[in-house]
Amino acid sequence: MDALSSWVLPVFYGGLGNLAAYLAAHVLLCLLPAFFIAGAMSALIPKETITRFLGRNSSKTVSYPAAAAAGSLLAVCSCTIVPLFAGIYKKGAGLGPAITFLFFAPAANILALVYTGGIIGPDLAVARFLLSLTFGIGIGLIMALLFRADDAAHDLATDSAFGAQGAGMGRMALVFLFVWVALLLAGTLKLDVLTGTYLNFQLPIGDAQGWQAALDRLVPYDAAKGEEGVSVQGVVLIALLASIGYAAWRGLENIADGANAWTWVSLALIAATLLVAALAVQPVDGGLRIGLTGKFFAVAAALAALAFIVRHRLSEDELRDWLWESWRFVKQIFPLLVVGVFVVGMIRVLIRPEWIEMLAGTNSLTGNLAGVVFGVFMYFPTLVEVPIAKMFLELGMHRGPLLAYLMSDPELSLQSILIISAIIGRRKTFSYVGLVALFSAAAGLIYGAWIDGASLFSLALYLAGFIAVLAVLLAVASRRATASTLKGV
Repeated sequence: MDALSSWVLPVFYGGLGNLAAYLAAHVLLCLLPAFFIAGAMSALIPKETITRFLGRNSSKTVSYPAAAAAGSLLAVCSCTIVPLFAGIYKKGAGLGPAITFLFFAPAANILALVYTGGIIGPDLAVARFLLSLTFGIGIGLIMALLFRADDAAHDLATDSAFGAQGAGMGRMALVFLFVWVALLLAGTLKLDVLTGTYLNFQLPIGDAQGWQAALDRLVPYDAAKGEEGVSVQGVVLIALLASIGYAAWRGLENIADGANAWTWVSLALIAATLLVAALAVQPVDGGLRIGLTGKFFAVAAALAALAFIVRHRLSEDELRDWLWESWRFVKQIFPLLVVGVFVVGMIRVLIRPEWIEMLAGTNSLTGNLAGVVFGVFMYFPTLVEVPIAKMFLELGMHRGPLLAYLMSDPELSLQSILIISAIIGRRKTFSYVGLVALFSAAAGLIYGAWIDGASLFSLALYLAGFIAVLAVLLAVASRRATASTLKGV
């Protein structure tokens, strides 16, 4: 019994606390819009629109830079990117460009780079961008090369029963998609105009400060350790999320037969919950202080625009298809996300900070692989990993393994691995995980060598050699594929 209380229970509570903090802080304004964006891409965008820029037969000089450019604009974590990856992949994007998007978006988006430069140093931010771009495209090219037969078969099977068909994307569908992206960005960007509070009022609700103190004891809060805790607002949001789940199950599971009252209840709950999540809520003497932030007004404007489009511009078939595809992504991804976040929370309790200096204190292969392993089992949402990286640096981690951690942390979290496996299969997922781990360690070694005094010229030669070998492999594979096609004809 003593062993149970001193070891097992803290680990279990660590998982439970990590899950509660994640659901309260990251699912609503990050993940819910991502599910709806993925559903809109799958249901409303014709396959030709995706394949024109990201298809397996598109020019590599167009598709891979386009995938990286799209990812650089989305300042969201890997769990939010995964539904978007699923959306473009299902709609016909080639495996290579889709993988580049999946890798580059959380690893080197604009906000993450700016934050990295400000907290840790511009040299690490520049290295993170250049190596993430080079290796992200490289990983995508290699995945496309390894699984070119599967990619060709997938290309033939991407016409969904619900997907829009036609020569081009409708203007209203494009506007609808852009409004959802605007809502996602409004909820995640850390800009003063969005985070600032413009109007305050107070709700006289009990001993709010006492409630918050009790929550802090249950789920510890320590920003330096990446512990986000759960606020009073977070508890309300978790309750609303549970309500959304029940209403969505009743209203979306059989949406193919048409919308019912539960469908509209679930959408109304989602809108109300997004607005609550955008508020600034602070326990004070005598109640809760509610602040109307710029984020609240931006989310409200986006929701109003979406409500107008849904009611007056989308046909019944388009509405049904969008809601079904979004719900399908939720059912596929969300349970795996919950399991992964819970398991990671338990593992984080067992990892000791003193291991960091011992394993990753030098720019060695072992040290960089240790940085990758920390990225898998000590996952933190986007931007949170930057102050954690600073803590690792202060604990003795070398800057090379630190970069390996920053590149792998958004990509190889346990929950992301589980979800990606459900989307592209275990074989492709294992290959992707292995490539990301290898390339992240290589990036750490290269950057760490520069920190330790290697010349930029020698590092440039290493990168040029990598690109040359990759180009040769692609050329050989292309010739073999062409020869096989000609024999088949």
